[in-house]
Amino acid sequence: MMRLNELLNSVAEAGREILSKRDKSLPEKTLETHCANLLSNKGEALGSAFAMAVVIAYRKSNEEEKLKFFYHLLESYSPNPELVIQRANEYKASNDYKAYAALNDAVESPRQMLFRRINMAPNGTETLVELRCDLLRFIKNNPELKTIDYDLSHLLKSWFNRGFLTLEEIRWDSPAVILEKLIKYEAVHYMSGWEDLKKRLGKNRRCYAFFHPSLPGEPLIFVEVALVKGLADSIPPLIDPTLDASISENKTDTAIFYSISNCQAGLAGISFGNFLIKQVVMELKRELPHLTQFSTLSPIPGFLKWLSREQENGDSEFIKETDRDVLSLLGNEHWYQDQEISEAVKPVLMGLCKKYLFHAKRGKLPCDPVARFHLGNGARIERLNWMGDKSANGLDQSAGMLVNYFYEISEVEKNHEAFINDGVIATSKDFKRKLSSI
Repeated sequence: MMRLNELLNSVAEAGREILSKRDKSLPEKTLETHCANLLSNKGEALGSAFAMAVVIAYRKSNEEEKLKFFYHLLESYSPNPELVIQRANEYKASNDYKAYAALNDAVESPRQMLFRRINMAPNGTETLVELRCDLLRFIKNNPELKTIDYDLSHLLKSWFNRGFLTLEEIRWDSPAVILEKLIKYEAVHYMSGWEDLKKRLGKNRRCYAFFHPSLPGEPLIFVEVALVKGLADSIPPLIDPTLDASISENKTDTAIFYSISNCQAGLAGISFGNFLIKQVVMELKRELPHLTQFSTLSPIPGFLKWLSREQENGDSEFIKETDRDVLSLLGNEHWYQDQEISEAVKPVLMGLCKKYLFHAKRGKLPCDPVARFHLGNGARIERLNWMGDKSANGLDQSAGMLVNYFYEISEVEKNHEAFINDGVIATSKDFKRKLSSI
């Protein structure tokens, strides 16, 4: 891969020299002009050089110039509506291949061709991922730019499909540049530096990541795994194995997936996690056949926000009137450190959190994003754990509660199909029994 990148860089450099000699007497070209050249006929001949010029110009642009560029893409590189209608009518009348191909050509925006040609630059893929990261940020206040994201995400989903990804185990002796990325991108349980990272890669611990050949040294997503005995119910022993160092590897029976972090903001919405979990399970079963259980210890990021909305709703179907006085105790900043308050709120919070995970829906799917992810992968809700994460983030999200999503290998496909097709949430018998008694 490195030799190919070196060759592409040489070609691009030679092309830039040609363009520089030809254009040295002309004023500096704008990003928009570089794009026009790239998409022109001459862009086919000097594609790599023109693509590199676009990449350099884009990376030099400030925020105002980038926003102007995105509107230029919207206004100058969108499909022609009249031509689309004309081609659609021709296809409707003839229903033949020629008309079908013409309709497809008319519907596809010129932006897609531009993005494909930008990708000819040695670092074109990396730049397009960065470009989409910028675009998603601008869309928040400029929703009309969503059509550009539709085109770009369509291409990125094709380029970053599972067939192009490689799974690698990350160890303490992996390249430092990759280890630094784990510290930077950890999104679930904060790492303060190298000592924390060393613990996460220590005894009875594993870390796996997906990589793409066009982004060498850049993990796309990674998962941290703890090998333990029985289901874990608390985060501290998982992120610091010295707290539970007595278990030898051959005595472990359970793999706990306790942190999954997406690394590239520009690839948001492009799912890697479902493939990652299943691939890692297969890797662990091959390496450690004595493992019999595969589960997560997951955050519940939407619970307290949902609970706050329900408390404001005087007619909430989930909160009993007798619960409201108990919930008011959460107004004490240190409620979780007060044993009397903690014991009073525990049954109420545990009951409401079970209802949230099972009954609170967005459409036919659960409100909670982590629940949607794991249930969509075919896992089941196994168990709710009180005070599993007392970090500030854990308390703010779910009053310290964590949930185990259990991957029963023989049931994963059945659970996945039932969830996707009918919104059926798989649960353990114990979870369902406790839910029905609330």
